[in-house]
Amino acid sequence: MPDAPLPLLARWANFYVILGSAAGALTGLQFVVMTLIAEAQVAGDRRDVSAFGTPTVVHFCAALMISVVMSAPWTTSRQVEFCLAAGGVLGLAYAASVVRHAMKSTYRPDAEDWFWYTWLPMSAYLAVLVAALLFEGRPQLSLFMIAATSLVFLFSGIHNSWDAVTYVALNPRHGGK
Repeated sequence: MPDAPLPLLARWANFYVILGSAAGALTGLQFVVMTLIAEAQVAGDRRDVSAFGTPTVVHFCAALMISVVMSAPWTTSRQVEFCLAAGGVLGLAYAASVVRHAMKSTYRPDAEDWFWYTWLPMSAYLAVLVAALLFEGRPQLSLFMIAATSLVFLFSGIHNSWDAVTYVALNPRHGGK
């Protein structure tokens, strides 16, 4: 009975269609946000973008990728587990690199920034990994964990996009604009 969780995935189809569509659309929003930042000529460097811009796109894409994984026509539970575990491990590695970039950025993050840009996503990637490990033995718990972490990625991306826009709006422009 190793593939008992697979039929449960069908119950989540609408959730992941909605989530994936939102994640895809919001990824486009972040491109608009980055364009606004570039046009405002806000002071910063590549590390600032690596710490506070790119992660937002990555989190939207993580939600999109989870939607794809949870909607694909898998033949075994192991395939789902592998994809989720790989995503969790890669996400943790990426989140660690974001921490390094944030520590070296010209912008000095406050406690709220550390929470939204590093610790919350890192916890979500860890939760994806744990959910992958629980997928066969505790499928209901695993499915709810995966759904919750997908929403964490989506909402942290929305927060971070808004945070970037308000930062640009509240800081003086450079370069004579």
